[in-house]
Amino acid sequence: MPLIDIHVLEGVFTEEEKHQLIRETAKAFGTVAGQVMQDNTSVRIHEVRSGHWGGADTVWTTEKALALKHGG
Repeated sequence: MPLIDIHVLEGVFTEEEKHQLIRETAKAFGTVAGQVMQDNTSVRIHEVRSGHWGGADTVWTTEKALALKHGG
């Protein structure tokens, strides 16, 4: 059974957007793997606290992620 994990910063996506991400991710997987695999695919969304994720040059925040989401 495929399990797909998605990590996002908390507060960036609405509940409906998270539901859509789950559905559309499973469907996308199914277009490659087939319907039976799609029907048995599990998708989890993990929300990471703002400021608890980053890289060598920056720490990512909800505010930064919201700005990116809205085109800036």
